[in-house]
Amino acid sequence: MNELIKRFIDHLRDQRNLSSHTLRNYLSDLNQFQQFLRDSDFCLDENGNIDEQRLDIHIVRAYLASINKHRKKSSVGRKLAALKGFFKYLAATGQIATNPILLIQTPKQDKPLPSFLSVDDVFQLLGNIAIKGSLDVRDRAMLEVFYSTGIRASELVGLNWSDIDFQLGIIRVIGKGSKERVVPIGTIAMQALQDYSLEHKKNWNLPCKGENAVFLNRRGKRMTTRSVGRSVEKHLKACGIPVHIAPHGLRHTFATHLLNSGADLRVIQEMLGHASLSTTQHYTHLNLDQLTAVYDKAHPRA
Repeated sequence: MNELIKRFIDHLRDQRNLSSHTLRNYLSDLNQFQQFLRDSDFCLDENGNIDEQRLDIHIVRAYLASINKHRKKSSVGRKLAALKGFFKYLAATGQIATNPILLIQTPKQDKPLPSFLSVDDVFQLLGNIAIKGSLDVRDRAMLEVFYSTGIRASELVGLNWSDIDFQLGIIRVIGKGSKERVVPIGTIAMQALQDYSLEHKKNWNLPCKGENAVFLNRRGKRMTTRSVGRSVEKHLKACGIPVHIAPHGLRHTFATHLLNSGADLRVIQEMLGHASLSTTQHYTHLNLDQLTAVYDKAHPRA
């Protein structure tokens, strides 16, 4: 099974262009399933090896029951998605005769409202970054870009200087599935990037691994999403905002503030790079005052 899992992961990387983060999660999930089969002695042959042809729906359900007690629905759903993709691949390539997971339904996911900042919180965050060194200049530019464009943390750390058009006020973003989109960026964020570019040239002499990466760490290497998260948390604490919010929360904030200011939902969808409009709707929040105002204006008997 190790070889089959490896081929599946290679297929996802080469044919589906999935991110390294998703590939790591899928590999971890499938290895966990494989370990469950070994520990429980399910579908083992006389040599103690896993026989994929003996896998059936009852074994899969036993595995899901074993993990369902200690994990959130979202985690179980992801593990089930990994198994569904794996078995679909095995069936399509003739490795198994029947797909044992076809009749298993994905659990309905809880959809809590994501955290986001108010307009006042954003102005407090962006206006209170104490510039004590090059990293603070970088962080100010980073936060301005987040709020101005709504890009993902993975897209932000993947930015190169060649992706930014200072004249047109746009950036080129490589999103999920290696899909490219163009996103407008505001003048304040552009100015913050230009200020940072001067620090970039002054303090980081060499490009990262032959690329002209925008956001670098103190060692001159491209930042990771984890280090971006730490920087966001640091500045939230420094300006006294009590909300615990990850970089993705700034993406929700971007979408919510645009919608509340009258932007069309499909335009927001395009800027966020969502394939589905329903995903965009989950990213946005309308406050009660706006809902009431729209109702009063639109309903004939309001």
